[in-house]
Amino acid sequence: MTDASSNPLLTPSALPYGLPDYREITPAHYLPAFEAAFAEHRIEIDAITRVRSMPTFENTMIPLEQSGDLLGRVARTFYTVSSADATAQIQEIEETLAPLMSAHQDAIGLDGALYWRIKTLHDQLDQLELAPEDRYLVERRYREMTHAGAGLDDAQKATLTDLNQRLSILTTTFEKNLLADTNDLAVVFDDADELDGLTAGELSAAAQNAEDRGLPGRYVITLTLFTGHPYLSTLTRRESRERLLTASRSRGSRGNENDNREVLRTIVRLRAERASLLGYDSHAAYVTSDETAGSPAAVHALLRRLAVPAARNAGREQAALQAIVDAGDAPFALDAHDWAYYTEKVRAAEYDLDRTALRPWFEAERVLHDGVFRAATALYGVTFTERPDVPAYHPDARVFELHNADGSALGLFVLDLYTRDSKRGGAWMNSIVSQSRLRGTDPIVVNNLNVPKPAAGQPTLLTLDEVTTLFHEFGHALHGLFAVVTYPHFAGTAVFRDFVEFPSQVNEMWILWPEVLTGYARHVDTDEPLPRSVVDKLHASEAFNQGFATSEYLAASWIDQAWHSLTAEQAAADLDVAAFEAAALTDIGLDNPVVPTRYSSTYFAHVFSGGYSAGYYSYIWSEVLDADTVEWFGENGGLTRENGDRFRSRLLGVGGSKDPLEAYRDFRGRDADIAPLLHRRGLDS
Repeated sequence: MTDASSNPLLTPSALPYGLPDYREITPAHYLPAFEAAFAEHRIEIDAITRVRSMPTFENTMIPLEQSGDLLGRVARTFYTVSSADATAQIQEIEETLAPLMSAHQDAIGLDGALYWRIKTLHDQLDQLELAPEDRYLVERRYREMTHAGAGLDDAQKATLTDLNQRLSILTTTFEKNLLADTNDLAVVFDDADELDGLTAGELSAAAQNAEDRGLPGRYVITLTLFTGHPYLSTLTRRESRERLLTASRSRGSRGNENDNREVLRTIVRLRAERASLLGYDSHAAYVTSDETAGSPAAVHALLRRLAVPAARNAGREQAALQAIVDAGDAPFALDAHDWAYYTEKVRAAEYDLDRTALRPWFEAERVLHDGVFRAATALYGVTFTERPDVPAYHPDARVFELHNADGSALGLFVLDLYTRDSKRGGAWMNSIVSQSRLRGTDPIVVNNLNVPKPAAGQPTLLTLDEVTTLFHEFGHALHGLFAVVTYPHFAGTAVFRDFVEFPSQVNEMWILWPEVLTGYARHVDTDEPLPRSVVDKLHASEAFNQGFATSEYLAASWIDQAWHSLTAEQAAADLDVAAFEAAALTDIGLDNPVVPTRYSSTYFAHVFSGGYSAGYYSYIWSEVLDADTVEWFGENGGLTRENGDRFRSRLLGVGGSKDPLEAYRDFRGRDADIAPLLHRRGLDS
């Protein structure tokens, strides 16, 4: 226990924009800070519900939005570290915290007196003459509390609280198991010859990984979150590719202490029980009822519509790959670990394009400054200044200050590029401070990636996929930075889950935009620009291998839907995880063993430890809007301040303070058309 007076988490930070001073924070500070923040928040809510006069917007909604400031500050500080630098001590704190946080959230979210006050306001909305954001706040708060179970009786609320706490523990356990198994299964190679096909920089990173693990003279390849691995496209030795993919696919299902099968089965069962308690047939029905999709039926209809042409195209691609194999000296039946390698051979034959040779043109520092930042400046007028004097939570995390075109301060952007054993897999954006006029705060957002870190003195060369990820996550960051709202409830990316990926996907469009590409795609040694002929081939091959890419994504989305469409009775059965997955993929026609699902259940962090349960469909759902928006930019002059300002003010700038589809119609002038998406992915033939 630490003294509250000396706990740096309990007083506002003196650093710019309120960035927590992680130099002063130790793990011992977190739990006492959470306890103090829980107590303060409870007092703030009690002060609202004890008001004797009838509810008004001023005596209910305003103090509600002002409440929880300390808790939010402490939570964002901690969860930034628990995802990006989860030491054993931090993991232990997170396990202890999970049920405490769940119980507190339920105590507030299910508070009957608070719910009555908000419901009373909601029932008389038409008489209150509120401003649009105020009215939407009442609507959303009422909907969210109802959806969470605030209208249940006391016995039902007790059951719900127990379910939520158990689920919070299980999802934390899932993530801990996955991180441990991912680290354990990093593939160790004894000889550089086994890694033939990797670049000098990639070998350097593998050697450094081995050195860091106490294995000097050897090479360690760490695993990515998704099933495949970027190195599968270049490793010439088939047995090395097989080892890498086998390790990836076995995570969480090896029968050891990190096995996630029973954990995920219990998560599925408890989610189904909770949905039934709340009046829904399934967890998927519960989740989609408060998303833009509205129902599982709408999601399933889209996924099935896309699965048929995607599987057909993947079959054609597979035949082309098999033909390459058959023409070799020792033909064999193509397997999943061969796909990426022979895809590059087909790409080279059909488009005279070797994507794996492009890395020297994608040096990370140049991609960041002359690509990602330059596009944002051209579109929105924002400028970036690195602040090495401002400390972040880890030495690899860099801080940048942003200003608007008029010179006014905007916020801070933190970039944490490199992989490490204490960081969870994948890439993500999160907020440390969110913007709010009511609280007078400006945003601080973080982007995390998992790029292998080369040895000291070596440049960081990105793959085209990693360039895409950097632009994508920065799209989330812009959403978090640009949203200008009064109430913290609507800050940044606080929008429906199946809309949140839309701005980030749109930001990917600038990767190959001529004015942007010529700035950052320059050879690390010669400074020569990426040849125009190569750029033309990249454009020409945009739909290439989309059968595979769409199929592996849709397969994961369908597995998510299959688990979470189970009723409570169905989820109570002792389901075999592998057999359940196989049946689900057969059902949608994506059961091709050479095209594995992007995530299998035991390492599907998005849905079993993240916020995408029954919502992994969101990426393709949002891509309908994205593809339609890219078409709009193309029709209206592309990379211009006028276009950027329109997108910023009508979409990014509203945060969650407006119905997202209404905001889209305000920007586009109509609802989104699916045709551009079908064309982009080669699904329209």
